[in-house]
Amino acid sequence: MTADSRVPRSASTFGLRIDPTGTHLSSTLKLEELRVLLASRPVPATENTFRVAIVEQNLLGKPTASARRITFERLRELYGLDPNMLVFRALNDLWDADDSAQPMIALLCSTARDPILRAMTPFVLSLPIGATVTPHEFAEVAEHQFPGKFVATSRERLGRNVSSSWEKAGLLSGRQLKVRVKSQARPISLAYALLLGDLCNKRGQALFTTLWANMLDAPIHELRELAVIASRQGWIEYRAAGDVVEVSFRHLMRDQGDSAP
Repeated sequence: MTADSRVPRSASTFGLRIDPTGTHLSSTLKLEELRVLLASRPVPATENTFRVAIVEQNLLGKPTASARRITFERLRELYGLDPNMLVFRALNDLWDADDSAQPMIALLCSTARDPILRAMTPFVLSLPIGATVTPHEFAEVAEHQFPGKFVATSRERLGRNVSSSWEKAGLLSGRQLKVRVKSQARPISLAYALLLGDLCNKRGQALFTTLWANMLDAPIHELRELAVIASRQGWIEYRAAGDVVEVSFRHLMRDQGDSAP
């Protein structure tokens, strides 16, 4: 395993989830739905107006009322869809800044929100670039992480869904036989990864070694270069002198102080 996937209970205040909810037992990242939804944000963008757009107005073009309700619930589980929830508000702030960063931002948020996906993510990160892996192997990882929690059919479905989400975000490629590929690290996705680390009580240099930062598949010196760019763009405040690193989030954490308690 390449990184610790544990999250402190205090992080739930900001929208990270601690107790397994099993979203990926029935859903993948729903990246395209999220893109359509955020491209047509209702005004005001509240949890209720998102619900109205998806369920009542059928913004996402689902064939039945049941499918519309389920889609809203899964998107809410994965992303929060509530501007009062910091993990979603920050995603919403960053979303339009870089289209190429959107898949990774979506995965970072989903990993924060879905503890089962989060618990399985260190396995995929531990795979060497170019290694192959099957959904069945992911199902075995699920059994190891949550012994006896899922029946065989649920484990297999979970394996397919998580591998699909990692593929959409750029960590895997291929159909049945997945190949580990290097993800694309961007200043915007780094800003979000650092924020999630901060919400988990990491500070300074430790922010660059969290699960979230590791998902960007870049060495620390490259991540620090991206932090400089993100700071110039105004998304974070980054200062470094040798091994002494300070990162704050005045914009993303407005009204909440510069860092989590």
